[in-house]
Amino acid sequence: MHGELSLIEWVLTGLVGLFVALPITLILIYRIVPPPVTSVMMLRLVQGESITRDWVPLEEIAPSVRYAVIASEDNQFCVHGGVDWSALWHAAGAEMGGSTDGGASTITMQTARNLMLWPQRSYVRKALELYVATLIEALWPKRRIIEVYLNIAEWGPGVFGIEAAAQYHFGVSARKLTSNEAARLAAILPNPLVMNANASTGHVPRQARTVHRRIGQLGTLLDCVRP
Repeated sequence: MHGELSLIEWVLTGLVGLFVALPITLILIYRIVPPPVTSVMMLRLVQGESITRDWVPLEEIAPSVRYAVIASEDNQFCVHGGVDWSALWHAAGAEMGGSTDGGASTITMQTARNLMLWPQRSYVRKALELYVATLIEALWPKRRIIEVYLNIAEWGPGVFGIEAAAQYHFGVSARKLTSNEAARLAAILPNPLVMNANASTGHVPRQARTVHRRIGQLGTLLDCVRP
């Protein structure tokens, strides 16, 4: 009948409503409650990995970790609104030119991806990532974003969160990590399933030195996560 929604229209409307409401609901809950599991953790379980993870509050993580991760992954974390649009447009232009270097994914976007999406690149995932990251930035303070990110990031096969990473790579708690160990952990974030935080040569020690240098240069750009 004219003016009434068909079954297909009802289903589509419901799916759109679910797509809009579910991320908002989960993000509001996770502002207070530690996420019990993430989409990447579930993927690893399906792939046969065992999961190691211990949630720790930000106050129980060495401050050098948050500085190192920002210096390595997202220098503008404290000042952008979840998406670094200039870096994103630059990366999109580079991709159209054949480059696959990336480099435009902020910590907020990585939090969105690890928490609710999937690791494989696609335009659909990127669009969803931008949407969820914008919601996270609007609903969480910066300190909550970095706290959740550090607790859900993957730092090795089945190794999730900074506490498990500290124990796995260095045999210490997240509270006891040195600045050098923090820089090395930040250095392996782009490819934690392959890179070794204890490597004596190659990318990891070079990147750790770069991270140390950047931390000294960031100054007030680290103010939003200082103790």
